Amino acid sequence: MMQEKTIDLLSQIAYFSNLDTVALKHISAATIQQTYKTGQYTFMEGEPCIGLYIVKSGWLRAVKISTSGREQVIRFVGPGAAFNEVGVLTGGVNVVSVEALEPSKVLIVQRKELLNLVDKHPCLAKSIIENLAHRVLYAMNLVADLSLRSVESRLACFLMEEADDNTIHRKKWATQAAIAARIGTVPVVINRAFRAFVEDDLIELRREKILILDYDELQKIALSNE
Repeated sequence: MMQEKTIDLLSQIAYFSNLDTVALKHISAATIQQTYKTGQYTFMEGEPCIGLYIVKSGWLRAVKISTSGREQVIRFVGPGAAFNEVGVLTGGVNVVSVEALEPSKVLIVQRKELLNLVDKHPCLAKSIIENLAHRVLYAMNLVADLSLRSVESRLACFLMEEADDNTIHRKKWATQAAIAARIGTVPVVINRAFRAFVEDDLIELRREKILILDYDELQKIALSNE
């Protein structure tokens, strides 16, 4: 039963969606499950890579941490998301640290088995290449944002990207400090930007959600480079 559930989950991952049942069974057999508590790290930057990680439940964040302790959040990953592809393909070390933001279950596809499948299934290699290309584009946009956009512009862009029908549903861990780390600033600055948006009637802050009140004006700020 456990293997059937694992195969079903793997088949829903973009990387593996075109693989047949036999291939999925091979992956499942090479997959281990780990459970992480809130605040626990799945792995640290610089450690040897052991495989591809797939989130079964919960939310985690991938971060780069400077020697001074400052963090830059690279991405948030939730159910169905895969991460650590770079380490798998380069055969080197983990390029980021990943921390559980809430109790999480993660499947780990061992590197050797995944590389064997890449050799046998061109569609898998194509999916990985496409995903990495999107990741490179995302990284380029992130660098441009940090260099060229104001905090207000980056925050407006973040809110619009996260909104569903003008509403951002906040996870327990999605504090203003977490958002600050995500867009490359510090809590005191992000708090000031949030306060300005509220005072200008652009958004409304609630305990578990953020409401966008003036989408058009927020969009103007998001598109501004000032």
